[in-house]
Amino acid sequence: QVQLVESGGGLVQPGGSLRLSCAASGIRFSITAMAWFRQAPGQQRELVAYITSGGSTNYADSVKGRFTISRDNAKNTVYLQMNSLKSEDTAVYYCNAVGGPHWGQGTQVTVSE
Repeated sequence: QVQLVESGGGLVQPGGSLRLSCAASGIRFSITAMAWFRQAPGQQRELVAYITSGGSTNYADSVKGRFTISRDNAKNTVYLQMNSLKSEDTAVYYCNAVGGPHWGQGTQVTVSE
C-alpha cells in the first residue's frame, strides 16, 4: 500500500522560509523519481519541482533560485526547502511519485503578513 505523508506547512510572512517533508512508503523509493506539486484555490495543480533517482533536479520557473528539492533515500523522504516566500506561493503542497497515481493529503502553505 502506497502512502505519501506531507508535513511542514504553515503560515509564514513574505520573505520567510519553510521546509516541507514527504515520507513515502510502499514504493521502491531509491529508484523512484519524486515531485512536489501545489494547488492554489481555484487553480489547477501545478508541478513545482522534481528530483530523479540519481539526484538530478528540475524546477518551475516561478520557484527557480528560491526552492530546493532534495531526497534522503535512507529515510524514504523527499524535501522541499522554500526560501524568499511570496504571497503567490500560497497553496496546498503535495508530493508524488512521478508517474504514479498516488497523492498524499497535502500540507497547507500560507504566505501572508
